[in-house]
Formats: sequence, C-alpha cells, structure tokens
Amino acid sequence: MAKTKPGKKDLDSYTIKGTHKVVRPGDCVLMRPSDSDKPPYVARVEKIEADHRNNVKVRVRWYYRPEESIGGRRQFHGAKELFLSDHYDVQSAHTIEGKCIVHSFKNYTKLENVGTEDYFCRFEYKASTGGFTPDRVAVYCKCEMPYNPDDLMVQCEGCKDWFHPSCMGMTIEEAKKLDQFMCSDCSSDDDAKRSLNSFPVSPSVEAKVEPKRRKR
Repeated sequence: MAKTKPGKKDLDSYTIKGTHKVVRPGDCVLMRPSDSDKPPYVARVEKIEADHRNNVKVRVRWYYRPEESIGGRRQFHGAKELFLSDHYDVQSAHTIEGKCIVHSFKNYTKLENVGTEDYFCRFEYKASTGGFTPDRVAVYCKCEMPYNPDDLMVQCEGCKDWFHPSCMGMTIEEAKKLDQFMCSDCSSDDDAKRSLNSFPVSPSVEAKVEPKRRKR
C-alpha cells in the first residue's frame, strides 16, 4: 500500500454519493464543474484517500476537451474526444457525479453504439505548452485532414484511401447508396502522389501557459 501522510489512509474504492457506483483507482469519472452551465469535467482517478475525519479526497489526472486546449477545437476533433493531460489535481470525492469510459481511438471506432458515458482519447496533452503526443497523425481525403470518427467517409476501390463525401461533391445520402467508389485520381488514372501524409496537431508557436485551475 502506498505511503500516505499521518492521519490519512489509502482507500481501495469509493461509492459515489446517492448511487451504487463504485470508483477505484484507474477508473474514469465525471466531476462537477463550478459553472453549472458547463459539461462535467472528465478525469482519471489515480488515488483515493481519507483523513482522520473520513473526508475522502481523490488525486486525479485531468482529461481536457479540445476547446479547453491552447489550439482549441479543430475540424478533425470528434464530439467525444478528450486529451489525457499532464495536469494533476486533488479534489473532494463529493464532486464525482458519475463514471465514464475513455476508450482508445481504435476501440471507439469499433463501437456499434456510442453511449453518453463513452469518450475516446488518441492524444496526450502538455497543458503548459499546448503540445501533443503524438504530434503528427495520418491524414485522409483530398482535404488531407486526420480522421474524425463522427464523419462518414467512403473508401476508394483503387487507392484504398478514405474520402469525405462533401469533398467529392456528394451528399451523405448519395454516399450511403454507393456499391463502390472510385476517387477522381483513380478514375482519371492520375497517379500523382499526395504531397502530405501527416498532419501537425500541436500549435506552431510554442506558448508558455500555466495549466488552468479547476475550481469547485
């Protein structure tokens, strides 16, 4: 068992107030924000401990939503996308509202149905600089953008690349009716190689910004 300060003890679990849901270290949770108009914060529980008065605190590692990052939300960010930050904090366990699941990007794309508790993470985020790991990802389509799992894409039978219907002059309804699809390059036998095969996701200018405090 990890060492704790005098008068404190490590706990193996915590039951969310008013529910039967049990939180353990390693679980992902939804935490109540100070502004009730904002969505709940998402965090990974690293440690649970109680003091001599049995006040329970949780050490958490925050997930950031794209709009909370220095670069902001971008076209390829999914609605349920989160970034695992290097921002740690200690909060009262009473601010935990519920549990959630933060999937890997690959596992998220395999879900048949995405529930309200489902999120995904493909980047780690350095809160002080706005940098991402990995800092480059594969791109697709004529627009050369990373994959957004919320967007429908169609695969070319020739080059096997994936394309947004709108970039190919089609509606989503038309794309869904296709039996097969050939992109403009393959249909015209144009073998010109794409100039880019990766996309930078970190801000081009490294900004020095302190991590935001998440007040309750």
